Amino acid sequence: MVKDIESKVGPMVSVLVPTFNRPRYLSEALASALHQSYRNLQVIVINDGGEDVSDIVHSFTDQRIILINRKQNHGKDFSLNGALARAEGKYIAYLDDDDLYYPHHIETLVNALENRSDCQVAYSDLYKTYCKISPDGSRQVLSKVVEVSRDFDRFLMLYFNHALHVSLMHRRDLLEKTGLYNEQLNVLIDWDITRRLAFFSDFHHVCEITGEFYSPVGESDRISVQQRKDENEYLKNLLTIRTTRPAKPWTKIKDMSIIFSPDRLNKQAGKTIGSIWRHTFYPYKIYLPLPHTDFNKLNTDMPNIINIPVNFPASETKRIDTALAVCDGEYIVIVPSGFDIEEMWIEDPLYALINNSDAREGFELEGSTDMLWAVVVKKDDLKYARESFPHLSICESLKAAGIVIRQLRPEEIPFQFDQLLQQARSAEKDGNWAQAAQLFEYIAEHHQNQLWMKTLAAKAFFKAGSHTKAAKLSCEVNRHRPTVNTLLLEAKVSREKVNFNSAIELLKRAEQILEGSELLWT
Repeated sequence: MVKDIESKVGPMVSVLVPTFNRPRYLSEALASALHQSYRNLQVIVINDGGEDVSDIVHSFTDQRIILINRKQNHGKDFSLNGALARAEGKYIAYLDDDDLYYPHHIETLVNALENRSDCQVAYSDLYKTYCKISPDGSRQVLSKVVEVSRDFDRFLMLYFNHALHVSLMHRRDLLEKTGLYNEQLNVLIDWDITRRLAFFSDFHHVCEITGEFYSPVGESDRISVQQRKDENEYLKNLLTIRTTRPAKPWTKIKDMSIIFSPDRLNKQAGKTIGSIWRHTFYPYKIYLPLPHTDFNKLNTDMPNIINIPVNFPASETKRIDTALAVCDGEYIVIVPSGFDIEEMWIEDPLYALINNSDAREGFELEGSTDMLWAVVVKKDDLKYARESFPHLSICESLKAAGIVIRQLRPEEIPFQFDQLLQQARSAEKDGNWAQAAQLFEYIAEHHQNQLWMKTLAAKAFFKAGSHTKAAKLSCEVNRHRPTVNTLLLEAKVSREKVNFNSAIELLKRAEQILEGSELLWT
């Protein structure tokens, strides 16, 4: 019977709404969830030991709402795990108690997932709504901006979250692979689960604005913002997330094994291990081929270290071969003791190796020398070289096997989009609007995220005095995904051209967005 209902109305979606001491905003958030065009919903509200909200929840008299009313505060991760235990939907969506869905949010994401067999995760765009908080707690909207509209980039997701949780929907059964929320974290918990989802699925970016999240001007009361102020605690959470490894098999990410082969475990070796921990974001394990007596000296909380017993003394080649025999990563990194480890030390060459998967080549790491030779190669290539030429050194065996070890070229490094974006933002900050506009337009033509970049380019062209170009780009954006900013820009140019009727219509649309007239429950 349940299957028959689902076949007519679509699969059930469980919307998780954690709340803590924000009853004034919760009512509006719940209204936005219950007034969705997509009706097959289960809305689970989790009160995490805050002010009682049962009156607010029951005022909706909607059987689709479930209230979990906890007496003690345990944190958002604990609340979400409790809600997931009650979730029955094929898909999971998230809504914070001070944010809003637009009426088509759920329907948009369900349609995206049901029609994309290669994606089990989808996310949309959101307005960042800047607001002023009045003494009575009410919010006065000042502006609405699409601050980020980013296409999915798995490599970036391992480094930084670019899909806001409120915009996210994913299959519930994916959590059987990723695991639940880590209740030991107190910040970045959204990124932690999103990062793990990327091990198993592509994400489909829907370039539509389907909701908004609020950003108070001045001091923010968001718990996630407050908890970022403790730098040591923040770093602890960051490193925990970076070193989290879901259970294998992974369907979308290949593993990396780092063979670190010091002669003995000493202070210099310990410093290198710590640097790897702090500066590596791609999933890895460290394999330490050391005499058994040295293992007891290893005093660290660092996870993902595999001790490989070797006899003392053993040559470096012998130590590496012993570790290689048990490595389970598809990529192998060889790091000598004393090698300088900095941010992106391995991710830059690894990214090039991943994107040159058909070539029989590896990459020498920046800073590598004849005395401190460091390299990343495919495991299959290294195994073939060692099995074919075991009497040679690691470097010579790779050469004899026809594996080309070369330096990284500048155009092969990751995050080129981000570097160009940073240059454009710097030009904006310096008031060099013409240069910023050209950069934004170049990014839109040669990289992803076209609507976002065209929006930024339109603003920059207008500031630079190129109003016709600004109007052209704004019009292109408005045909696909109108925003407050692009509507205002197009209206300004229409007014300059004495096209007052067009300007008035564009201004009305921008005003409607700012006032929230598309919200059916207001």
